[in-house]
Amino acid sequence: MRFYSFVTCLATLLASSAWASEEAQLVESINAYRSQVQLCAGKGSAELPPLRPDPRLLLPVAGAGDLQQALAAAAYPLVTVQAISLSGPRDAPAALQALRESFCQVLLDPQFVDIGVSRVQRDWRIVLARPLLGGRMGDWQAEGQQLLAQVNAARAQARRCGGQAFAAAPALAWNPVLGSTAEAHSRAMANGNFFAHKDRDGRTPGDRTELAGYSGSAIGENIAAGLDASQRVVEGWLASPGHCANLMNPQFRELGAAYAVDPNSDAGIYWTALFGAP
Repeated sequence: MRFYSFVTCLATLLASSAWASEEAQLVESINAYRSQVQLCAGKGSAELPPLRPDPRLLLPVAGAGDLQQALAAAAYPLVTVQAISLSGPRDAPAALQALRESFCQVLLDPQFVDIGVSRVQRDWRIVLARPLLGGRMGDWQAEGQQLLAQVNAARAQARRCGGQAFAAAPALAWNPVLGSTAEAHSRAMANGNFFAHKDRDGRTPGDRTELAGYSGSAIGENIAAGLDASQRVVEGWLASPGHCANLMNPQFRELGAAYAVDPNSDAGIYWTALFGAP
């Protein structure tokens, strides 16, 4: 019997818990909300990594000008953006409640990777955005090997993934079958403009690796989107308890990883990492 463990993510860094303001508390609360599966508009969301606070997204609360022009003036290389205005919430918990009730689809949209929250008394402006890709990446094999090295560096240290403690784990070895299978799924997501563990034919990661000829006893998968550096992808996974647990799982001994790009897709770039136990 094969064991499957799948975790989804768009990777980014946690807002610092040292922030004391209500704005920072709202960012932390939004990231905690995104880190768990939520029911939104009648559908279950994916488990998403935290949004990264970006000071260029701290726009005036009362600003009514062109949003794209404002971000261009702030030197933010915009691909897509969504701004939410709230009036009335007295603090971060009240603001989060209002966002969950009326804007859950925006908060749980995997294409967004950055956030800025501005506040004046009971007026709030929440800006979520995704920047342009940097375009300085190698091919998928090179980036997959980079991701492997970063995963192994993370596994070399004991850490906590949410409430679960993990000892340091052995380094993973590159597996070319897992790599090519990861590349195929990343390409399918990019070209098909979707973000999910199941592909358009309904196949799971276990199905895909089995069809590719991988006969391991366990399979795990992390996916990410919108990030143009393997380091940022791994950082996002480590900040998300479910992704972190997959990454630190001592049962896994092999890995294959890849990215794919399609400028016509919502997120632009999609990543897949497949963990295997031979």
